[in-house]
Amino acid sequence: MSNTPAHALLGIHTSALAGMVSAPKHFERWAALAAEEDYPDADLSEERFRACLISGDEALTALWRRHLTAWDFAEDPQWALGAPARTDERRTAVYERLHFGTDLRKAIDDAVPVAKVPGPTVITRDFTPWYTPERTTARSFYWTSYERKLRAKGWSDAAVASLGEASRAVVERLTDPEQPAARQAKGLVVGYVQSGKTANFTGVAAKAIDAGYRLVIVLGGTLNLLRAQTQRRLDMELIGQENILRGADETDVDSLVGVDYVGDDEDWPAFVHHGGRPSTLGAFDIERLTTRDNDYKSLAQGIRALEFEKREPTRPLYDQANIHHAAARVLVVKKNKSVLTKLVKDLKQIHGLLGELPALIIDDESDQASVNTLDPKKWERGSTERTTINGLISQLLKLLPRAQYVGYTATPFANVFVDPGDDDDIFPSDFLISLPRPTGYMGVQDFHDLNSPIPVAERTYANSQEKTHVRSIYESTGDRLQEAMDAFVLSGALKLYRAEHGVPDGPFRHHTMLAHESVRMDDHADLALRINSMWHQAGYSSVAGHERLAALWKSDFAPVSEVRAADLPAPTSYEELRPYVHAARQRINSGGQPVIVVNGDTDRYFAQLELDFDRTPHVWKILVGGTKLSRGFTVEGLTITYYRRTTQQADTLMQMGRWFGFRPGYRDLVRLYIGREEAFGRKRSADLYEAYEAICRDEETFREQLAQYAAVVDGKPQITPAQVPPLVAQHLPWLRPSARNKMFNAELVEVRSPGRPIEPAAYPLQSTALKRNTERWRPLLNALSATPTTFSNPPDASSTRTRTFEALTGVVSHRDLVSVLSQLEWERPRHFDPHLTYLRQLDGTLAKVDDWLLISPRIAANERVEASILGSVPLSLVRRSRQQPSKTSFGRIASLGHRVAAQRLIDKAGRPLAIRPKHGAGVGPTTGVALLYPVVEGDAHSSVQSVIRNGAADPSKIVMAFTLIPPASAISANRRLVHFRAKDSRHRDVATIPVNLGL
Repeated sequence: MSNTPAHALLGIHTSALAGMVSAPKHFERWAALAAEEDYPDADLSEERFRACLISGDEALTALWRRHLTAWDFAEDPQWALGAPARTDERRTAVYERLHFGTDLRKAIDDAVPVAKVPGPTVITRDFTPWYTPERTTARSFYWTSYERKLRAKGWSDAAVASLGEASRAVVERLTDPEQPAARQAKGLVVGYVQSGKTANFTGVAAKAIDAGYRLVIVLGGTLNLLRAQTQRRLDMELIGQENILRGADETDVDSLVGVDYVGDDEDWPAFVHHGGRPSTLGAFDIERLTTRDNDYKSLAQGIRALEFEKREPTRPLYDQANIHHAAARVLVVKKNKSVLTKLVKDLKQIHGLLGELPALIIDDESDQASVNTLDPKKWERGSTERTTINGLISQLLKLLPRAQYVGYTATPFANVFVDPGDDDDIFPSDFLISLPRPTGYMGVQDFHDLNSPIPVAERTYANSQEKTHVRSIYESTGDRLQEAMDAFVLSGALKLYRAEHGVPDGPFRHHTMLAHESVRMDDHADLALRINSMWHQAGYSSVAGHERLAALWKSDFAPVSEVRAADLPAPTSYEELRPYVHAARQRINSGGQPVIVVNGDTDRYFAQLELDFDRTPHVWKILVGGTKLSRGFTVEGLTITYYRRTTQQADTLMQMGRWFGFRPGYRDLVRLYIGREEAFGRKRSADLYEAYEAICRDEETFREQLAQYAAVVDGKPQITPAQVPPLVAQHLPWLRPSARNKMFNAELVEVRSPGRPIEPAAYPLQSTALKRNTERWRPLLNALSATPTTFSNPPDASSTRTRTFEALTGVVSHRDLVSVLSQLEWERPRHFDPHLTYLRQLDGTLAKVDDWLLISPRIAANERVEASILGSVPLSLVRRSRQQPSKTSFGRIASLGHRVAAQRLIDKAGRPLAIRPKHGAGVGPTTGVALLYPVVEGDAHSSVQSVIRNGAADPSKIVMAFTLIPPASAISANRRLVHFRAKDSRHRDVATIPVNLGL
């Protein structure tokens, strides 16, 4: 009994688990049934099972990993009794169903830990459930093939299950393709830049086709190269060899005429095999209406054929009797006027059938070209003007009444600001899904030390992402371009070394460097010429060249790899690496041209570049480019980035982050040479690294708040997609979330800021308005004590000493403060209203705030200029300048040290602090803090002196600026923070609130 062979035990377990597709069941009983015929005396004890796991039985462990992962990820199954997915509670529920004992549970947990990865975040409208487990199990031909392909590519069971969960979340919110009533659902899926969004929409397409969708249109990029990349991916991982060949014999050259991939794509053997034509295996075929080499040409014949594929001609195509026997049609088309116009024209020729055809439109990079950028103010009443691609997508949706639209993007800001009242547009009215950050992905967070408690001086390669991967370009360091190029050669040599010492060379097929300094094509040519000259003068085969590389290896790559890639093979000396340096140099210089300029915008241009990473065996080059490299074009093998160009749009800047993505086997080699403020000789707004850090914070805030609101309250969604725009944040005032012409419909209604600073910026320009505002502050200024209070900030990452400053303080009631704020005038009307709406509710309506501690900081004595304002005690006047180019808004009002001190008061509310304003009150849990600054515009010291007469400041030349930090308790029980909507054209008479998202 104890000698039951391992293969027999594996077979018994396999058979037993095959009977548990829908739910885990009493394992011992099912195993006994499986063993009854062939192995009636098999040892099915928990002790034997446990011993196999402990001994490392890989086959048995893999079998259980697959099933346990499926149960761990299952979406709210009845058998789980409410235990959340991917938690210890869910795993316990599984064990209870299997009737496993304590020791076996521990062994399984050690062998197959719970994959506690986050699931997708879903913001949704109510929908009618139709995509049931029973339905998905019954029809899963193409999804099952796709799963197998992903596992063959090395995806873990957890990664496959995560993708399955995320793609199911999309499909179940589409309309049931079998339902009689035609209904369109529109959604948006938000991923990370270069994080595998294609994998998700391939999974969505697979599940949607299995469920009954018979026309899938993928809008894939604006160039043939990008479209072909998407087509190839779908052909390889979803459609498969049999559908591509359509019965052609691979051994018969004549029958392969016109068939792509066969004979000219080295990955053809890796394309999905279904084991025969799907239609002969009880499933249905997929007919491609576009191919790798040919964009859309003709639709009519392919679609009209569906009429002849009906088994019941008298019933509509979507009827269950017909839909699951008809072939699916797939098109991958460019977002191109002529292509989409032809598609629309052909659809118009087809009558009747389109009303029966369940269709799915997948829009990759849906914030590019797809969004209408015409100002709605210019629309004639009842008439909507559209940009070309947006108009054509709108026509597609009209022609296909059963079409579902799903947009994909990593930068969703433009999409969520689409007019929700425009039923023909692409606003994601039904759902918005934020995909989890994939395992192994390198994103913004991997290049910044966000909120790191470690002092800067103590950061090392082991504890600092910035120190590991970022090489700042300051004016004082020179341009570091030679160093970046040396790093490219060294990292290539290390890849070749690893490939020869046991690391699969698949990840090292391509090796690239990206240099980006300007959007101007002339600048690209100059930079390419310069890099070419540097390359030929670098002396990579000379003594001096090797000495330079050896120094960089010793000071940078060797110590980084030692702590970040200790499990990967590494040379013990530069001499051991030297032969691979020679090989890397040869690959980069192949054809005598190490540099390729990538800045064209035509298909012909890209065709002559030979930059098809799918069809070219090895691309080892330095790419010089601009915006054409920013969207959709994946730079494979990107290891070294040299980046010195900025922009004022967050989504554009994020899309330029080509260094984001998956770097298997060489994550430790990735380097980002990035411009810092001194390198540009400009204001801080030009600091690229700071800009990316701000975007990172904005992105994480957006995702965190999506997750917060995704939780269902009382069985209902907290917010719908129409209410998502308030979650779009902005940390840097000069960096907008999206282009101005994509934000016409942004309307901010309320911003709640419990425990967080409120700092408006658009103060009036006219002296009369300034004077009125200053006079309104008079009662609060009179509350300030003449005796200063000392504030101190403890040492932090930037300083080892305690910093102090003095300020005049006072306490005023919440009612008095709101009274003043409600009367203030702004350069942009209603600029402060979203915050004022929140503050007015802190009278007990939303939460209770009793009073506010006023703090008017005093400037350092050697720079201090004081003056009385409308009879107040003397206050320190400060200089601030309004921002370019609009000159309507100031930059940051509060000094960093002052804001830190104020924030500490709020964060430590109720704790004893050495602050005793004249009223004797401390800072309690219902007290807010207000920093007050009498601001004089200008940079020069004389500008401050000029506004003072006889010790008093001219109120018409003073901007009474402020920063408010409400107490952390100033929030409702539901924790909602914002109210912000896209302007709805169905209510055109409602006044638009001009919005500055940099509030």
